[in-house]
Parts: sequence; C-alpha cells; structure tokens
Amino acid sequence: MSIVKRIVPIALMIIPICACSLVTTHTTARAQDVATTISKAQTTLSEIDALIAGIQARHGSPGGQVGDSGWKNLFDGQSLAGWVRADVGGSGDVTVDKAFRGGVPAIVVGMGDSLSGFKCTGGVPKTRYEISLEAMKIEGNDFMCGLTFPVGDSHASLILGGWGGSVVGISSIDNLDASENETTKFISFPKDRWYKVRVRVTPEKLQAWLDDKQIVDQVITGRKVGLRPGSIINYIPLGISTYRTSAAFREIKIRRLETQ
Repeated sequence: MSIVKRIVPIALMIIPICACSLVTTHTTARAQDVATTISKAQTTLSEIDALIAGIQARHGSPGGQVGDSGWKNLFDGQSLAGWVRADVGGSGDVTVDKAFRGGVPAIVVGMGDSLSGFKCTGGVPKTRYEISLEAMKIEGNDFMCGLTFPVGDSHASLILGGWGGSVVGISSIDNLDASENETTKFISFPKDRWYKVRVRVTPEKLQAWLDDKQIVDQVITGRKVGLRPGSIINYIPLGISTYRTSAAFREIKIRRLETQ
C-alpha cells in the first residue's frame, strides 16, 4: 500500500476525532471556543492536504517511473534531470523550486527578451502518445506555454496565450500558425492560477484539452504539420517555452497509447 493510501484514511479519522473530543470535553465552553476548535481542525486538514500533495509529487512516479495508469513522470521534483535550458539569446533563467509558493515542486521559467524555456534530453514517442502538465502564468503579456512535441517525423507546438496573451492553437497546419488556422481560439489566461494541459498525438489527429475542456480536435491526415519558422526549433523534440513571460510548470508526464 502506498504512503498516500495509508495517510488519507488516517487523516480522515484524525480530524473528526480531534474535533469531537475537544467539543465533548468542553461542552460548557463558550461558542468562540468551539469555533476556535473547528478552525484548528480545518487548519490541520489543510496541512495534511499539503503533505499528501508533496508526497504524491515526490513518490507518485519519481525518476521516470511509470505509474499504474501508464503515465511516466518527466519531472522528478528535485532537479532538471532529463531536461536542459534552451537559450536562444536573451532567454530567461530556468530553475527548480522544490516548494513553489509553499506547495509542490515546479520548474520556473523567468521572463526573457524572447523565447525562454527548456527541452527534453531523452527520447520521446513520435505518435500514439499523450503529454500532460500544469502551467501557471506569473508575469507577462504573451504566451505562458508553448508546448513543442513530435508529430510523426515532424513537430508542432500548442500555443497558450500568444499574440498579446489570448491566442490558442497549433503551430503550424499547412504552414499557417496558431493565429491563422482552424485551431485558432481566443482564451484569456489570468496569472497566478494553475491550468491543466493535455495533448494527444495519433497518426490521424492532434487533440488538446485545457482544464479538461477540449480546445483542439484537428484532423492531420493529408495535412502538413510543422513548426512555425524561428527559434522554436530549439525546443525539439519535446520542449516547453514562454515568450516574454514568466511561468511555472509541474506534473509533466507522458504516456504511450495502445495501438487500436
């Protein structure tokens, strides 16, 4: 049984027992004493939630281990192992914060003069796979996440918040980038909150989800898929970038899809 599975039931038992014990022992206490007890219990529960999240980040699928669902963790929560900073000139720093804003570990990309980010140093599938991650915009007015990934023998990028902060889409389809093809959408990305991102690549389609809502469902059979010309080529085969924006990334994972 995993550490998390052992802690969760214990946490669920501790809070009500503590609260009930205190309330029963002090049945004659004033109303504010009861409120204080409940507040302390809620604080303890929040601390346990944070502890569980930390354990999941450190022990869920560390060091590239494959979990029960087939997801392989590409970020160990401790270092940039398996990744390297991509410097295209004027790029921001890339660091690991082991307790980002008091929570779980994250890779933090500083704001640069152009593209900033990091790329994978290991091998990745070319098709029939999914990538997932969580991203947060910290500061800036352009894309907070440019996820570059293999598509067969080529590559593409999912852009979140480009061209002034709201353009979403795939670069590129038939030489048209995310701002001018049929995947183009307009979504705002307020800073200081996490966004769940998932991309699926098959020989027939490119699909993407943002916070579990599908935002891309693009047939690629008979279409030309490729990168937008420019520095983004420095992020192949698999990379995460920002443009004049600082951001944080966590829970970076990949899994192969079964052949149907």
